Amino acid sequence: MNSIKNVPARVLNRRPGHSLEAEREQFDKTQAISISKAINTQEAPVKEKHARRIILGTHHEKGAFTFWSYAIGLPLPSSAILSWKFCHVLHKVLRDGHPNVLHDCQRYRSNIREIGDLWGHLHDRYGQLVNIYTKLLLTKISFHLKHPQFPAGLEVTDEVLEKAAGTDINNIFQLTVEMFDYMDCELKLSESVFRQLNTAIAVSQMSSGQCRLAPLIQVIQDCSHLYHYTVKLMFKLHSCLPADTLQGHRDRFHEQFHSLRNFFRRASDMLYFKRLIQIPRLPEGPPNFLRASALAEHIKPVVVIPEEAPEDEEPENLIEISTGPPAGEPAVVADLFEQTFGPPNGSVKDDRDLQIEALKREVEMLRSELDKIKLEAQRFIAQLKGQVNALEAELEEQRKQKQKALVDNEQLRHELAQLRAAQVEGERNQGLREEAEKKASATEARYNKLKEKHSELINTHAELLRKNADTAKQLTVTQQSQEEVARVKEQLAFQVEQVKRESEMKLEEQSDQLEKLKRELEAKAGELVRVQEALSRTEQSGSELSSRLDALSADRDELSRVVRQREADLLAAQSLAREKEEALSQEQQRSSRERDELQGRLADKESQEQGLQQRLLDEQFAMLRATAVEARRILQDAVGKLDDPLHLRCTSSPDYLVSRAQAALDAVSALEKGHAQYLTSRADASGLVAALTRFSHLTADTIVHGSATSHLAPTDPADRLIDTCRECGARALELVGQLQEQQALLQARPGLVRTPLQGILQLGQELKPKSLDVRQEELGAMVDKEMAATSAAIEDAVRRIEDMMNQARHASSGVKLEVNERILNSCTDLMKAIRLLVTTSTSLQKEIVESGRGAATQQEFYAKNSRWTEGLISASKAVGWGATQLVESADKVVLHTGKYEELIVCSHEIAASTAQLVAASKVKADKHSPHLSRLQECSRTVNEMAANVVASTKSGQEQVEDRDTMDFSGLSLIKLKKQEMETQVRALELEKTLEVERVRLGELRRQHYLLAGATGAPGEEEPSQPSPAPRSGTKKPPLAQKPSVAPRQDHQLDKKDASYTAQVVN
Repeated sequence: MNSIKNVPARVLNRRPGHSLEAEREQFDKTQAISISKAINTQEAPVKEKHARRIILGTHHEKGAFTFWSYAIGLPLPSSAILSWKFCHVLHKVLRDGHPNVLHDCQRYRSNIREIGDLWGHLHDRYGQLVNIYTKLLLTKISFHLKHPQFPAGLEVTDEVLEKAAGTDINNIFQLTVEMFDYMDCELKLSESVFRQLNTAIAVSQMSSGQCRLAPLIQVIQDCSHLYHYTVKLMFKLHSCLPADTLQGHRDRFHEQFHSLRNFFRRASDMLYFKRLIQIPRLPEGPPNFLRASALAEHIKPVVVIPEEAPEDEEPENLIEISTGPPAGEPAVVADLFEQTFGPPNGSVKDDRDLQIEALKREVEMLRSELDKIKLEAQRFIAQLKGQVNALEAELEEQRKQKQKALVDNEQLRHELAQLRAAQVEGERNQGLREEAEKKASATEARYNKLKEKHSELINTHAELLRKNADTAKQLTVTQQSQEEVARVKEQLAFQVEQVKRESEMKLEEQSDQLEKLKRELEAKAGELVRVQEALSRTEQSGSELSSRLDALSADRDELSRVVRQREADLLAAQSLAREKEEALSQEQQRSSRERDELQGRLADKESQEQGLQQRLLDEQFAMLRATAVEARRILQDAVGKLDDPLHLRCTSSPDYLVSRAQAALDAVSALEKGHAQYLTSRADASGLVAALTRFSHLTADTIVHGSATSHLAPTDPADRLIDTCRECGARALELVGQLQEQQALLQARPGLVRTPLQGILQLGQELKPKSLDVRQEELGAMVDKEMAATSAAIEDAVRRIEDMMNQARHASSGVKLEVNERILNSCTDLMKAIRLLVTTSTSLQKEIVESGRGAATQQEFYAKNSRWTEGLISASKAVGWGATQLVESADKVVLHTGKYEELIVCSHEIAASTAQLVAASKVKADKHSPHLSRLQECSRTVNEMAANVVASTKSGQEQVEDRDTMDFSGLSLIKLKKQEMETQVRALELEKTLEVERVRLGELRRQHYLLAGATGAPGEEEPSQPSPAPRSGTKKPPLAQKPSVAPRQDHQLDKKDASYTAQVVN
C-alpha cells in the first residue's frame, strides 16, 4: 500500500477527522503566537500585524476570552516593558475589538489595578508609565460601562451625544465632569511619556523611543473626540446655567485646552507620528462659551490614519474560505483514493471507479455551463444597469429644469413683493399707480405660467419615477434569477461532496454493499437530470430577461415621445397664459375698488381701537384707585392701633421691628419703581398695584409692631417711637390719597415715606439688647471658660469634702461622726453626679455646635445664637456657684458653726441649677441624640443625690438635736393655762415672722428676675461687653434671659406665694 505524500492542506481539512475542535485549536494556537509576538520584553513598538490578528480574534469569538486566558499567564510583574506593551495592546483591543470586550475586561479590573499599583511603588521609568496607563484603562472601562451610548472608540454622532446628555441639567453637568476626568488621564499619560523622552528628532526614530510613543496614537484618537464632546456639552451648559456657576468648568477646560494643544503640536513635530497618523491642529484660543454664536465657529478635529502598506509576513490561513479545489488540483482529487489506499485490486480499475470518473466529468461540464450562465447573467445585469443609469441621467436633467423653474419662481415672487410695495406707494401718488398695476399684472401672468409649467414638470417627474420603479423591479427579478443559479451551483457542489464522502465510506465496506452503492449512484444520476432541467429553466429565464430588456427599451422610446409631446403642450400653455393676462388686468381693477373699500373699514377699526385704548386706561386707573382705597383702610387701621387701649397689652421685640422696617423700606423702593413705570405707560398698572399692596401691608405692620415695641421700652424712646410711627402713618396716608386722583398722581412722591421708616429702623436698632454686641471671639471663649470653671469648681468641691471627711474622723466620734460621715458621703455622691452631668452637657454642647454651625466657625455659631449661649453660660455659673455654696455649708455643719437648713437649701439650689443647665442644653439638641439621653439620666441621678443629701441632713439633725421630754407633773392648772397662752403668742409671732419672710422672699425673687432680664431689656445703658466674673461663695449669678418672657408690673406679683407669672410676648 502506498503512503500519503504531499497531500494539500485543503484536502486534509476536508477529511472526516476534521471538526470544530481542531478549528478551535488552530485559532487558539494562532492567537497565542500573536499575543507572544506582540507582548514581549523587547524595547520596540508593537507590530501592527500582530495587534490586528488579536483584534480579529476578538471579532471571531465575539469577546476577549481567549486574549485574557493567555494574558493572565504573562509574567507582567517581572518586566516593566512587558507590562507597558500589555497596556498598549489592551488599549487597542478596547478601541477596535468586539463590543463584548468591554464586559470581559470588567471582570479583570482587579488584575489591571494590581499591575499598576505594583509598578507604581517601584522606581522604574517604565513602571511609572505603567502605573499611569493602568489608571487610564480603568477610567476608560468605567466610563464606557456607565455610558453604553459611547463605544470604546468614542466615535458617535452629535445626535447620539444629545441623546446621551438628555435634558436634565444635572446629568449634563455630571457627564461633562466625567469627560474632564477622562481627558485628564489621557493628557497625564502623554505628558509623562514626553517628560521621559528628549524631544529631538533622532529619539523618535529609535526603537526605545518608539516603544514609549506608540500608545500615544490611541491617546490622540481619544483626545480628539473628547475635546469635541466637551465643547458641545459646555455650550449646552452655558445655555442653561449662569456663567458664574460654570467658572470652574471654564477654568478646567482652558487648562486642558492648552495642554492638548501643546501635546498635538509636539507630536506633529516628530517624524515617527508623521507617517502613522495625521494630527489635527487646534485653534489659537479656546472657544468663547459666553457667546452662543461661537459654537458655529467650532470645527471638529478629525484624526486621519493613513492606509498601511502591506507587510512582508508568512502566509497564515486562519479560516478556510474556498469551497472547492483549485483549477490545478483535479488530478489530485481524482487519485485521492489511489494515493491513500492504492488500487483496490492491484492496478485494475473496477466499474465503481469508472462511474465516479464519469460523474466527475459530468460535474465539470455542469460547472462550465454554470459559469457560462453566470457570465451571461452578469452581461444582462450590466446592460440593465446601463439603461437604469441613462434613465437616472434623464431624471436628473428633469430635476435640474425643475430646480431652475423654482429659482425663477422665487425671483418672480420677490419681484411681485416689490411691485406690491410700489402699489402702496402708488396710493399716495395716483400717477405712479397705473404703472405699478401693469407690472403687477405682468408678474402675476409670469407666475401663473411658471406655476403651470412647474405642475407639468411634477407630473413628468412622477411618471419617470414610476418607470424607474418598474425597471428596479425587473432588475430585482434578474438578481433573484442569478441567486437561484448560485443556489443551484452550491447544491451541485454539496451533492458532489456528499458523493465523495459516501464513495469513501463505501470503499471501506465489503463487496456485499456494491449493489447498494449502484442504487445510490442511480439516484444521484436522477438528481443530475433534475439539475439539468433546472439549468434549462434558468436558460429560459435568461431569454425572458432579454425580452424584458427589449420591453424596457420600448418604454424608453415611449418616454422620449411623451417628453416631446409635453413640450408641444407647453407651447400651447404659453398662448393660454397670454389670454389669462388680459383677464388678470380686469381682476386688478376690481381689486383696486375692493382696496378702497377696505381702507374705509380700516379707518373705522382705528377709531374703535382708540376707544378701546381709552377704556383700558380708565379700567387700569379704576383698579389703581380701588387698591389705593383699600391701602388707605389698612393704614388707617394701623394708625388707629396707636391710640387703642386694648393694644397696650401687646408687646413685640426690637429685632422683629427692625426686620419689618427693613422690609417696608424695600417696599418703598419697589413702589417708586412701579410709580415710574405707570407714569411711562398708563396701559399697565399691575406693577404699581402690586407694589402699593405690599407697601400698605408692610407699612401698617411696621406701625403696629412699633407701637407694641414701645410698650416695653423706656419712656423717652417709647415716646419718640410712637411719634415716628404717627408721622409714618400720616405720610403714607397722604401718598395713598394722591394716588387716588389723576391730577395729583404726577405730584406723588413715594420717597417721602422713607424718612420716618428709617427713623423707626434706627430706634429699633437702638432698642436692641446691648448684650448682643459681645464680640464673637469673647462669646465663644466665655462658653468654654465657664464650662471649664464649673468643672474645676466641682473638682475642688469633691476634694474639699474629702478633706472635711478626714478632719471629721479625727475631730469627732460616736453619733456625731456617723452623722457627719453620712452627710459628707451624700454630698460626695452629689458632687460626682454633678461632675458627670457637666461632662455629658459639654459633650452634648459640642454635638449641637458641630451639627448646627454648618460652614460657620464655632464662634460664629455662638454669636448667631447669643441668647442660648448666654443661658448656657448663666446655667454653668449657677451650677458652679451651687457646688461651692454646698461645700461651704457642709463645712459649717461639720464644724458646728452652720445650720442644717442651709445644707438643705443648697441641695435644692443645686437641683434647680442642674435642671436649668439641662434645659439650656436640651433647647437645641436633637431629640434622638444619645448624649441628650445620657444628660437626662444624669439629671435624674443629680435629683436623687440631692434628695439623699436632704434626707441624710434631716436624719442627722433629728439624731443630733436634743429633744427634752415635757414634764407637766409639777404644774398647776393656772400655770398650764399661762404656758399655753405664751406658746400661742410665740406661735403667732413665728407665723407673723414667717409671713414677713415669705413676702421678703417674693421680693428677692422678683428683683432676681428683674436683674436677670436687665441685660436683654431695651434701652438699658449698661456695658455692652460683659466679662466672666470670678467665682465667689456669697453672690449667686443671674439667671439666663428668656427672650419670649417679659416681666410683669409690681401689681401683678402674687403676694401669697411669692411667685412670678411670665407673659408671652406677641
